[in-house]
Amino acid sequence: METLLLDPEDVADSARTEEVIVAVEEAFAAYQAGDVQMPAKSYIELPAYSGDFRSMPAYMDAGDWDAAGIKWVNVHTDNADEYDLPTVMGTMIYSDPTTAFPLAIMDGTTLTRQRTGAAAAVATDHLAVEGATSLGIVGAGVQSYTQLEAISVVRDIEEVVVADRRAAAVEAFVDRFDDAFDVRGGSIAEAAGCDVLSTVTPVRSPIVEAADVGDHTHINAMGADAAGKQELDPAILPEATLVIDDYEQCTHSGEINVAWSEGRIDDDDIYAEVGEIVAGATPGRTDADGVTVFDSTGLAIQDVATAHVVYEHADEHGTGTRFGLVDTTVR
Repeated sequence: METLLLDPEDVADSARTEEVIVAVEEAFAAYQAGDVQMPAKSYIELPAYSGDFRSMPAYMDAGDWDAAGIKWVNVHTDNADEYDLPTVMGTMIYSDPTTAFPLAIMDGTTLTRQRTGAAAAVATDHLAVEGATSLGIVGAGVQSYTQLEAISVVRDIEEVVVADRRAAAVEAFVDRFDDAFDVRGGSIAEAAGCDVLSTVTPVRSPIVEAADVGDHTHINAMGADAAGKQELDPAILPEATLVIDDYEQCTHSGEINVAWSEGRIDDDDIYAEVGEIVAGATPGRTDADGVTVFDSTGLAIQDVATAHVVYEHADEHGTGTRFGLVDTTVR
């Protein structure tokens, strides 16, 4: 047996957006049903190098298929300026649960972008108004692209407003999508007034004001991934229908972590975990008006679900490079 090596282009080609959305939704449902094993994300702090390592293992049984894997990812803030390397890099090992054979080693950075977009799409499908046609995006980095690509699968998005202080990033985003959407740069306030808003920034102080959010806007808060980070005015949270991906992760490092630690919100302010809604245990949006918020910290089961789609497609179409990682003669 051989292991499949998949580079960023291989992962991007094999991560079919519609299939990834379905797989991530199945992962949320499996989580709600208790059909996953997902130890808490572990951190190795490296203050001497202005960075950290994070390990994210998981196993899930989605009924028709099961899968296991681990993502090893870093955040090193000096990389771009000092070493000409990305701030965030990830590697995914995707394994056969039956034998533990490593079926694939793949680029985890591209994988993360795909699964993050898919998670936002799943939440949008259940929480946004049915007739949503406008999407605001705050942050025009690499994560913003898959937000639009995935959300436009579940809603008929026509108008897109992207806000970023970097003019070049906004221009690149508009150039990428202007053939398919009415897309333009705008202010954060303009983005926040859209039917759907995705925030994908690394900020630690709120940048989306409560007064700017539309009466029925659904917000995908995707940027906060560590204690102390927040993108939204805390006043938005207690007034919104608040949905989270995981209680422990969100209260520790999600969008709600600061408001939670300060006592601005508590358990009574959390409407549901997204898995409850996907599984039908709790309704999604029930009213035409009202703000909804999805606090996404990113779960290892999303990585495994996306890796499953990537591997199956790559294996079927001969994508990637096969190599002998395991000495199968040893017993």
